[in-house]
Amino acid sequence: MARKMLAFSKILRFEKLIQHPAVCVLIRSLHKESIPVAWEKPKLGWTKLNFDGSSKGREEKASIGGLFRNHKAEFLLGYAESIGRANSGIAELAALTNSRRGLELVMENGWNDVWLEGDAKTLLHIIANRKQVRCAEAQRHVSEINSIIPELNNCVLTHIYREGNRAADKFAQMGHWYQKPQIWEHIPPDQVLSIMHEDAEGKVLFRKIR
Repeated sequence: MARKMLAFSKILRFEKLIQHPAVCVLIRSLHKESIPVAWEKPKLGWTKLNFDGSSKGREEKASIGGLFRNHKAEFLLGYAESIGRANSGIAELAALTNSRRGLELVMENGWNDVWLEGDAKTLLHIIANRKQVRCAEAQRHVSEINSIIPELNNCVLTHIYREGNRAADKFAQMGHWYQKPQIWEHIPPDQVLSIMHEDAEGKVLFRKIR
């Protein structure tokens, strides 16, 4: 009888341990599925733009960034700049539309077969499906994007998880550093070299999802 009571006591302590918040988080983490994520090169003749936006703190200090690469994963052009106050959604859209950024650079360089890729899935869905949004500023950006895309011969718009968009994220983070817009042509900044090399080699990172 004493052994049974001891066993029952251990079960109760185990159940209390399982119900502890920290243990619950660990269990959920262990049960998440891991999916592989890797940046992909565009086809021969295509140019790929990976873009990103960043918004920090309560003041929502925002910046944007992105980079263009060819079918050999060679760096063509990159950009980064601070855009003042904006939430992360507006920053993501601005990374495509701000003057002399994103799609404007596509048009200036005569790239007609373009692959656009970002990690803001909801915003990409809005652009691809030409949906209307309530925010006037966001709608202005969406309308501008959708007015430029038809001018291209071919344009593909895809979502990638942040693990595959690290180079664009780095440019966006660098945007916080500069008072004036920055553009790099042919030679990328040192801060992205290691990421670009890993992208070119097809490095696979794993993302846990529910």
